[in-house]
Amino acid sequence: MLSVGLVAIDATILATAVPSVVADLGGFTQFPWLFSIYLLAQAVSVPIYGKLADQRGRKPMMLLGVGLFVLGSVLCGFAWSMPALIAFRLIQGLGAGAIQPIGMTIVGDIYTLAERAKVQGYLASVWGISSFVGPTLGGVFSDYISWRWIFFVNIPLGVAAAWVLVRKFDEKIGDKTRHQIDYAGAILLAVGGSLLLLGLLEGGVMWDWGSTTSIVILAAAVVLLVAFVLVERRAAEPILPLWVLGQRVLNSANSAALLIGLLMIGLSTYVPLYAQSVLGTSALVAGFTLAAMTLGWPIAASLAGRIYLRVGFRTTMTLGAIIVVLGSGLLLMVGPDSSVLHLAAACFVIGIGLGFSASPSVVAAQSSVDWQTRGVVTGANMFSRSVGSAVGVALFGAVANAVVASRLGDKHSDLQKVPAGVLAPAVHDVYYGAAAAAVLLVAAVLFMPNRITERPLRY
Repeated sequence: MLSVGLVAIDATILATAVPSVVADLGGFTQFPWLFSIYLLAQAVSVPIYGKLADQRGRKPMMLLGVGLFVLGSVLCGFAWSMPALIAFRLIQGLGAGAIQPIGMTIVGDIYTLAERAKVQGYLASVWGISSFVGPTLGGVFSDYISWRWIFFVNIPLGVAAAWVLVRKFDEKIGDKTRHQIDYAGAILLAVGGSLLLLGLLEGGVMWDWGSTTSIVILAAAVVLLVAFVLVERRAAEPILPLWVLGQRVLNSANSAALLIGLLMIGLSTYVPLYAQSVLGTSALVAGFTLAAMTLGWPIAASLAGRIYLRVGFRTTMTLGAIIVVLGSGLLLMVGPDSSVLHLAAACFVIGIGLGFSASPSVVAAQSSVDWQTRGVVTGANMFSRSVGSAVGVALFGAVANAVVASRLGDKHSDLQKVPAGVLAPAVHDVYYGAAAAAVLLVAAVLFMPNRITERPLRY
């Protein structure tokens, strides 16, 4: 919980401090890279850490992740320019790529299926608390102290997390076999995955979709990822074993994760924008409107364990997916004259549905494999969610810009400057896309088996 808290707070604390950072360091046109470079580094490193955790153990990889995150935080706090801050955010992202999946893997290692139901709720509560603590700390530090403290605050939390891991987590790996590291697969996945995510995140923003830059980046990504698949077929110990793609449980869990990532990025990007630019709320109120989703999620996650133990995984996840569809319906009913409470209520319902869908899918995936492959499986699930977020950025951005272009005659990379009368229908069409993703989520979870035979614990 301490380690995950580092990543959870970082996800919300920086957004409120961006104006202060830009005022101090400059580089307004570069600040989106503060988020993009972090997400890129986190996403492409997740599967690699997952495999290394299976080979070398969870503890050293988790400590490495916490160490990199704290190092990146210290360097960010002393950054002297926007390019330097972006580079140091890369280091933070590499640390986050270890913390989140390995934290979930450790839970799968040391708790039974019944115990994990409660523990998943504890982990989800970290995100719920952070959704309020992060924006509050970001605002306080920016207004009254210095934006640099949004990074320095990670130091005591990271030190505490490392101390608890060293003192309290006694890991018995047992397997003393000398493992082969799949360097070729790791490099191809890291570079190919980075180019794919970069093309999806920045296409239509930094460059046009039909531009030479976009075509070259996406084509190179496809070539490298095809080469990655060919290498993995022959590798003795592949970074991402292809059997992960051939199991029903894992396919359902990873498909759900991809769609959940897509939904989350759509909400986190466009709900605050709609609240501010169309409903006329402040940035703080807009942030708390979105926080309603991250409040509903841990509530449902803490209840989901009791439900899937009684009625099964598929039934619980289907219930959650249907609730997401209902929440998406509420979102579609939001208009320029609606109350911000209506928007928050829709986000809360969607959060409830995601809590019932996401947490059981991870537990099901982890329970279907043994210790030696649990890290890979968890990493693949987290990577699927990251890819979903990147696809969501590209898809929803294209939808919003198409509506804006049809009404104003050109596209706008900065949608906050678009008139409310044009922005409202543009974001509404994004909500239609989110509703379609919710329906697909129902289809994805229906493939999940209802009961799964739990593999024995390692400890």
